[in-house]
This record gives sequence, structure tokens and C-alpha cells, in this order.
Amino acid sequence: MGVRSKVHKGFMCVCSRKARQKYIMPFLCKLGYYDRMPDDKYLKKYYKSETCRPLNLEHPELFSEKLQWMKLYDRKPVYTDMVDKIKAKQYVGNIIGQEHIIPLLGEWDDANDIDFDALPEQFVLKCNHNSGAGLCICKNKAGLDYAEVRKTLNEGLHGDYYLEKREWPYKHVKKKVFAEQLMVDESGTELKDYKLYCFGGEPKLIQIDYKRFTPEHRRNYYSPDWEFIDITYDCANDPNANIPRPRQLNELLSVARTLSKGLPFIRVDLYLIYDQIYFGELTFFPTAGFAFFDPIEYEYLLGSWVHLPAKPDTV
Repeated sequence: MGVRSKVHKGFMCVCSRKARQKYIMPFLCKLGYYDRMPDDKYLKKYYKSETCRPLNLEHPELFSEKLQWMKLYDRKPVYTDMVDKIKAKQYVGNIIGQEHIIPLLGEWDDANDIDFDALPEQFVLKCNHNSGAGLCICKNKAGLDYAEVRKTLNEGLHGDYYLEKREWPYKHVKKKVFAEQLMVDESGTELKDYKLYCFGGEPKLIQIDYKRFTPEHRRNYYSPDWEFIDITYDCANDPNANIPRPRQLNELLSVARTLSKGLPFIRVDLYLIYDQIYFGELTFFPTAGFAFFDPIEYEYLLGSWVHLPAKPDTV
């Protein structure tokens, strides 16, 4: 066997091992294999399995590295309320006004306690502590399988969202299921969802997802002046999408500044519904910090925008 063949074979073996590890580690996590592993050791192991590079926590430069650093060392009790999808409604409403909050219709400790008769014909059911597990978007209550909905919600309710990727703010959220009003806009399809990446209280990047939950799902990024930026992040983009600049862009930026004030980084997710701004959620760790912006220069650029606080003496 020639030298090149040996090198290629060795490279393929390494890649194969890395590919296997990327799928094996989340699987073992769900089985509780790593539950007792300290957060710092776990994040180093998970980061390497996802990105194929070591995690630098001593001198982080990449955006993804700084998100991992914040999981470990930027821990304020208020963050728990900010990610709790029920408590966040009150938290954000107190800052920008309850008129920007999607109405809450009910909340329960157990999905079996949901009184479907008391809910309107259309609504959304969610867990307050995760990112979509158990989600039910009901547009016609008459066609809903209540038993299946309860089963799916309870499965989501019993999952530990913190443990898999160690997103600390979720660790102490009191788990509930809740119903909120189904919001629709003039398009009659998916809502206009604007995700504003904010650094030290200043929005510097806007993410737009469209055709979500379809094979054509695309994700575009724009500057605060609505200039298209040809980058990707965990999803393909579409330079030809021609997404119009929102009329309320300045208002969106203003709301994001208000909600992100004093934070090293947070993504503020907002909706525009009939020209009215509604709060979606606050996201500390997009993709849990395990994806890279492409080209890689943007990982360094966004990382340079995150000014980390002083590392605490104890964690």
C-alpha cells in the first residue's frame, strides 16, 4: 500500500470515529451515562465530539467557545426566569409592556390535567423548559387526538433539557405545560420571526428563518441596516430570497436593545403580526453553541463582539 493510500485510510478511520462519536454521545447522554460528569469536563467532551476541535475555555475566541464559557461562568438566577417560557412572559412584559406578550391560556404540572373543553378552537401547547419537545399547534380542536397530545407533552415534560447540553439557565426551571393563543398574521402561513443577535445590548445580526419544518427550510442573515450577509449557521441560506426590510425595523432593534441591556450576549426572538411586535423568547445559546458560522471568520468576528464578564471565584 502506498504512502498516500495509508494516509487516506488513516484519515477516513479518524473521520469515521468522529462521526460515530457525534451520534454516540447524545445517545449515551439520553441514557444518563454522563449525568454525573462535571459541566466543564462534559462540555469539553461534547464540544469536541460535535466540532472535531478542542474547546478553549482559558482563552476563548470563537463565538461557540464563548457560549460554552458563559454556560459555566455567567450564571445569574434571573436567567432561569428569562428562559422559562411562562415566567418570561411576565419578565418581558414588565419591561416592554404586556401588549407585546402572546396571551397565556392556561398552565399545568401534568398534561393529563389539561381541560381541552376550556380552550378555544385554536391554540398552541408547549413545555416551558425546552425547545419544542411536545409542541402542539392546534388549528382545529375537533380533529385533535387528546390522548396522543397528552402523551407527547408528558414525554417532553419529563425530559431534562439542561443535562444534554448543559445550558445552565434551564437547570432550575419548574417544568410545566402551558397553552397560549395561536397567533396568525396577514400571510396566513408562517409568522414573521426575527431573531436578533445582541452583544452588550446592541443588535448586530438578524436571523430570518422561513419555510421552516419543510425540506426547503432556509436561514438568512442581515445587518441592522438590512443588508444581506452571505453566511450560514446550521442551515443553508438563500441569497435570492429577497426578504423585504420590515417597516418596523427600527422598533424591532429598539425592543432588542432594551431586552438585551447589560448582557454579554443574548438572542432576542420577536414576531411581527399585523405590524405589532410580539415577544417570542430569549435565547442565550443558539444551537447550544455547538455549531460554527461559515465562513469561519464570522466565528471570530462574533466572538470578538462578546465581552465576557469577570470569571467568578467559585462556580
